[in-house]
Amino acid sequence: MIVTKSWLQEWIDLEGISTQELAKTFNSIGLEVDRVHEYRVPAKIVFGKVLECEKHPDADKLNICKVDIGSCTRQIVCGASNVKEGLYVVVATVGAVMPSGLTIKPVKLRGVDSEGMICSAAEIVLPDLGKGIMELDESIGKFTLGQEVNENPLFNDDLIEIELTANRGDCLSIRGVARDLSAAFDRPIKEYEKTDNDEKRGIGRILSLSHEKDLDVNLRYKAIDLKELTLPFIVKLRLGQIEDTRKCDVEAITLYVTHATGVILRAYKHEFFTKNDEPMAKIILGEDKNGYACIKTQEGEVASIVGIIQKDESKVTKNEGIVLLEASYIPPDIISKKMAQKKIESGPMFYKTSRGSEPELTGGLSYCIDLIEANSVSSTFSGNIELSNSFKEKIVIVAKEEIDAIIGANIDKIVITKILKNLGFDVSKSSTDKFVVSVPQFRHDIANKQDIIEEIVRMVGIDNIPAKPFVLEEDNRLEDNYFEYKKRSIFRHRCAQSGFFESVHFVFDEKKVLHSYGFETTKTELELLNPIVQTLDTLRPTLLTGLLKAASVNVKNGYASVKLFEIGSVFTPLREESYKMSFIFSGDKENESLANGGKPQKVDFAFFVQKIADIVGDIELREYQTKHTLSHNYQSAEVFLNGESVGELFRVHPEVEKAYDLQTTFMCELDFAKIPYGLKIAKKSSKYQASFRDLSVIMPKEMSYEKIKDVIAKHAHKEVIRFYPVDKYSDDSLGENMSLSLRFVLQSNEKTLEEEDITAAMDSILNALNSELGIGLR
Repeated sequence: MIVTKSWLQEWIDLEGISTQELAKTFNSIGLEVDRVHEYRVPAKIVFGKVLECEKHPDADKLNICKVDIGSCTRQIVCGASNVKEGLYVVVATVGAVMPSGLTIKPVKLRGVDSEGMICSAAEIVLPDLGKGIMELDESIGKFTLGQEVNENPLFNDDLIEIELTANRGDCLSIRGVARDLSAAFDRPIKEYEKTDNDEKRGIGRILSLSHEKDLDVNLRYKAIDLKELTLPFIVKLRLGQIEDTRKCDVEAITLYVTHATGVILRAYKHEFFTKNDEPMAKIILGEDKNGYACIKTQEGEVASIVGIIQKDESKVTKNEGIVLLEASYIPPDIISKKMAQKKIESGPMFYKTSRGSEPELTGGLSYCIDLIEANSVSSTFSGNIELSNSFKEKIVIVAKEEIDAIIGANIDKIVITKILKNLGFDVSKSSTDKFVVSVPQFRHDIANKQDIIEEIVRMVGIDNIPAKPFVLEEDNRLEDNYFEYKKRSIFRHRCAQSGFFESVHFVFDEKKVLHSYGFETTKTELELLNPIVQTLDTLRPTLLTGLLKAASVNVKNGYASVKLFEIGSVFTPLREESYKMSFIFSGDKENESLANGGKPQKVDFAFFVQKIADIVGDIELREYQTKHTLSHNYQSAEVFLNGESVGELFRVHPEVEKAYDLQTTFMCELDFAKIPYGLKIAKKSSKYQASFRDLSVIMPKEMSYEKIKDVIAKHAHKEVIRFYPVDKYSDDSLGENMSLSLRFVLQSNEKTLEEEDITAAMDSILNALNSELGIGLR
């Protein structure tokens, strides 16, 4: 596995870590370093720009160029066929000593003065990128004309080749290696965030996916209308460094992204899957004559064998037209056993899939799409087509006592948890001092507690295991109040991680203000006898008014964006105490920056809901009217978690915003006791293939989704395990109606569903929608 320091830097912060320390760390955590190679560009080699380019009068293969090198413009005679006006280049100036030993001097070439040399990659001892000079672009980062090339990290880089054991397929990518470094250095790995540039055309209009039988394969497809793709220089350079290239630019980018993320990507010609110039491409997942999972056309022509090889006929050869991008995952044990039974020709990606590729397909596919869009004028079809199998989660339970006994030393619980979480494991601790470890899908080599302990030893380092001291132990005296405190502590940290600041108030509030907004306060006979002040004369029934006051103070102090939370006690009129968790988000979504042109957008309903979901989990909203008058009449919802009502979420009424000098403001208050906390309970899942069906129905614009959802939930067959809206569409031809597209996931615990079963389930839903709501297919 080949990595470079600059490439790793894109996935983990290596500031202050030398290459020597990096290599030493690799060796200590079991990733043996085979070689280290330095790329060092000599001095006096600078960035330049070709201002003019014309043919040499006495030589057909030479060009006379005027090159801006920052401090001045030089005349340079260049024989490269790709030199042209406007090109950013690397220039060896007069006095530079090339790696070959050549000293650059002013010369005459066929009677024309030349002061310098425009360089190819090989001439400055970078990987050979083919004929011609280097054509630089913005992918190398910021640079100025005349700046020495060796100041840029891409040209002053270190390459490290790692020798991996067969079980470490999770490290066959830059991201995978960075994940191990994350545990070794306790630095977070940088996750890729997709830029949503999808156009209005849905992928369902040009692509469908079906399967012939239950195969243990995960597939995800995106479609892009490719136009004017230019391969960025950084991709050319890094593919040269890993000693791999592709003839087609699209395939070069998929190779680059696969090496970076570990996700196996392929690009197909759209027309390969179409018939008689039809716009719809139909992809079928089935088996070939040898029993391998394969991608084929409706006529049975094989496009690729999943995880092994792609047929040349289906590959993209031009930088234009509709391209289908595929991300795939197949368990390595399946593909390795199959190849041992019936060996066939394999392609360059087989090594990765047989060792274990990255199963999280979304990130790799998004990375690829963004890279193509950034270097072309292409447009991406909205949505995706996917086929997925449920992953049977492996749970390993290991006691702290067992870890210490096997290692022979006392390793701190926090250190153990950090190591496992940084390696991608989901870790929770039970009250019996045991670690409940959920093994991620990409670590197929982890099967038992000994494997978990080996990971801990690997990261701690055998040389760093301290001597075991005498330990005095006492009985566990933790009681329920401790776990309540622990829950509050965890959720306080979650809120802070999502950008909210904690606000703490007295448990008293002003009765007059609370009554004006419709809140019930403590009964008269139970009221406070001696309030601190008249503005704190009752026990608070809500946290909302306190947060409003705090937000108002922050705004008056000049803050354009206010995000506050509080977890605290509230009281019923009978002085019954309970805990609430409340939030307020007012003003700008984010701080001013170059990215938003200094004009950030205001917080909106969807953004605020996502923030709350990031903290408490997957929530559901239902139409709701609050009992108080703080809320906007048309922007309020009841919050549900796991089917149970836990609180309310709303925009603050404009009159209230005005009273507190606030801009657009949203609030949420939840019953803290009802928010789930603790170990997740395993649920039964089917081993059979899931199927997907989309329905587009015409419905009145004013009809709520809640009605449709209730009808479907009431009449859906048991095989319908999930459904959700994916698109809505309206135009003049639909009048007062709109089109709503719903996606259904169907799966049985007894068998793989056949077409008749799926059709019957869909017909039942359509009949119910038609009879109860009077709506039908578009």
